[in-house]
Amino acid sequence: MQKDLVLEWRQKYAFNGMLLYVGSTVFVCYLSFGLRQFSADSGPIWNALLWIILLFTSVNAIAKSFMQENRGRLLYFYSIVSPQGIILAKIVYNSLLMLLLAVICFVFYAFVLGNPVQDIPMFLLSLLLGAIGFSTSLTMISGIASKAANSSTLMAILSFPVIVPMLLMLIKMSKNAMDGLDRGASLDELLTLLAINMIVITVSYILFPYLWRS
Repeated sequence: MQKDLVLEWRQKYAFNGMLLYVGSTVFVCYLSFGLRQFSADSGPIWNALLWIILLFTSVNAIAKSFMQENRGRLLYFYSIVSPQGIILAKIVYNSLLMLLLAVICFVFYAFVLGNPVQDIPMFLLSLLLGAIGFSTSLTMISGIASKAANSSTLMAILSFPVIVPMLLMLIKMSKNAMDGLDRGASLDELLTLLAINMIVITVSYILFPYLWRS
């Protein structure tokens, strides 16, 4: 994890590229949809656009988890670190990175397109669960895709059936927070997202050593 932080600090262009991607996408949405004057009818559009931006941001940010590692460095890691330590460090680092990008995206998005969210703490909780969920799923998928020749295409294909159900629950949970509904209305989605995150982390912890040895 310290290695990833040092590399990210030295190669600031990667993080700055993600910020540029977020900023330009939000600005294009502003120009295209003109949602600055918020109305009740535009609430689902506002919410869906935010999660679409976060989804593509997470794919671009996490895809490099294993794809940027050369074979010599992986062999060195194999000799000094346990595979469980590798996958958990990648998941924690990617979760922190995605959480930071999600908060920055939400703040800029709300500033440019207006902020219709009535329950801010609940909405931030959905951002937290989304950042962790995207990171846990895409980190393991990045490890699998890195073993193939066309890794970027394979990652997009493998991540689709995993991310879409999670994305639907996140959209519903955040929409409830936008409407200011009772927090009990989002309890099912909250528990399901927590269960999915725990399952993915557990499965990654158990199965990654077999992938690592290959």
